[in-house]
Amino acid sequence: MLGECVTDADAPSPTRLRHVLLSAGIGSALEWYDFYIFSLASALVFGPLFFPSFDATTGTLASFATFAVGFLARPFGGLFFGHFGDRWGRKPVLVATLLLVGGSTFAIGLLPTYAHVGIWAPILLLILRLIQGFGAGAEYGGAVVMAVEFAPPGKRGLYGAFAPMGTQIGFTLAGGAFWLLGSMAKDPMLTWGWRIPFLVSFVLLGLGVYIRAKVSETPVFQAARAKHPPLKLPALEAVRRSPRNFFVVVGARLAENALGYLYPVFGVSYLINNLHVPRNVPILGTIAGSIALIIGALAFASLSDRIGRRPVYIFGALFSAACAVPFFLVAQTGNPGLIILAFVIEMGVGSAAMFGPQAVYFAELFGPRLRYSGFAFARELGSIIAGGPAPLIAGLLVVAASGAPWGVCIYIIIISLVTAFAVWCGPETYKNDIHQDDVQDR
Repeated sequence: MLGECVTDADAPSPTRLRHVLLSAGIGSALEWYDFYIFSLASALVFGPLFFPSFDATTGTLASFATFAVGFLARPFGGLFFGHFGDRWGRKPVLVATLLLVGGSTFAIGLLPTYAHVGIWAPILLLILRLIQGFGAGAEYGGAVVMAVEFAPPGKRGLYGAFAPMGTQIGFTLAGGAFWLLGSMAKDPMLTWGWRIPFLVSFVLLGLGVYIRAKVSETPVFQAARAKHPPLKLPALEAVRRSPRNFFVVVGARLAENALGYLYPVFGVSYLINNLHVPRNVPILGTIAGSIALIIGALAFASLSDRIGRRPVYIFGALFSAACAVPFFLVAQTGNPGLIILAFVIEMGVGSAAMFGPQAVYFAELFGPRLRYSGFAFARELGSIIAGGPAPLIAGLLVVAASGAPWGVCIYIIIISLVTAFAVWCGPETYKNDIHQDDVQDR
């Protein structure tokens, strides 16, 4: 069915829509601020603080491995909270996931280091990282689903982009926090300075919970619940009813998610530790790239409302493949301006063209009674094989190549082409009815 089954009388008020968009953006900003300060800390300080018995390279790889472990918990979080989001509603689950992610991040800022408690330091860090990943597994999916289900006809892509935009605001805030701390001397940075970005997340957490508490349940979920009882196991139903759509989500995640962490996490570490570029240059690059990604995601999401999700997404994947070698050639010049520009181009065009329409595309692939579960579970399965291990894989490839980045370039090209193929195999959805109960493979 094409079109939308919403009358003017049913349409949410402008004030209500503003609350929804603010909720999606703020919640995602907090989640990804939390996740990204962990990733930056993994690249910059966790090695000597929690894995000091290793040399510098091995300690960084160990911290990257801890970063990757958080992604193992994400599908379970998506499965658990997505289940209740499809049965109880989007709003209560979104408040719960926000508390879980924000609370675990704040606790990381209070952790003792290896110098104080020995082996318990990395163990506690690992536990909190797992908790953070468990909550994050459903946070983003729920924010997207809420925004998309409130969206006016013809604007689902634009509304769905507010959650991705929030993630980049979180990235920018996290990068800014570590950039400000970059002026500190090494000893105070390792003693107490690194804790500040984690502890500040408590303020963002309070703001996010306050805003989310004011948002009502989505009209699409309410209409679906009025017509049919909730499904007992919505995640399994998502796989059973739409197996192709489910695996399109997993494949589409590969390049977008891997590159979303490879450049800002591994890229920062590679530029600082291997090429000895001043610390602030790659951090400024990620900040500028995140700002470009915010603008690009909104533009490409809006474009997908007019020409479709698939062509925009495929363009982003192919552009990212084409950027792999030029990015590292520019990195080797050591020129600060060119390095920052390289981050801006890759993140603001390649990643943005995937990230912008991704949110609404994934939501449209599933019906309202299994949308939260199908979206969150499939998306986070992709995270296990994409974003989580990407910095670690890239680091190992560089070590195997004696410091050369060309193995990383091949890795980027391969996953980008796989993503382009996965989206090509999927259906076009931008004219679908968001209220349609059963979304079979089309």
